[in-house]
Amino acid sequence: MTLISLGRLTFQLNDMSEQNTHQNAEAQAAQENLAQDNENSQTANTASDHEQTQAQIQELQAKVAELQDQFLRSVADVQNARRRAEEEIAKARKFAVEAFAESMLPVCDSLEAGLAIKEASIEQIREGADATLRQLKSALERNKVIAIDPAVASKFDPNLHQAISMVPAEQEANTIVSVLQKGYTIADRVLRPALVMVAAPK
Repeated sequence: MTLISLGRLTFQLNDMSEQNTHQNAEAQAAQENLAQDNENSQTANTASDHEQTQAQIQELQAKVAELQDQFLRSVADVQNARRRAEEEIAKARKFAVEAFAESMLPVCDSLEAGLAIKEASIEQIREGADATLRQLKSALERNKVIAIDPAVASKFDPNLHQAISMVPAEQEANTIVSVLQKGYTIADRVLRPALVMVAAPK
């Protein structure tokens, strides 16, 4: 092989080496660019995920604030309703007593007028007492105070009557023989049971 051939071969080898070096550099640069692109993509994805997370957090915080506001409003409504109910109950009790007292005033007036007569006859006293009793019964009925006055021979009811004693009688057992004292109910609740005598079993 001549020196010229060797020179040419050496030149070609050097040229190929430079080409390989250049290609390796390009490949390495491409690889670095790819890594950078991946890193940028990951950074972009991370930023996007972070923004979405922040948006979700803000949305949840707004929802929590709304629910807290609704809860506080509900608590305030319940407290207001309870206060109004208590005030109305107090007013109802107050006015109920006032209405009952007002209905008793004519009875008091009648008694005072009867006692003011110094030399009243027995008939006048009786008439005055009857009139006053009618006023009293009317006032009680207006306030839902109703007498319990069972008829003789009616069935004994432990919810309305109180048996003082059991006595022998010709009527059916556990029926009322006589009423010793009337009872009273108020608004369908027993205020005082009637005191009765009941027929004993035969």
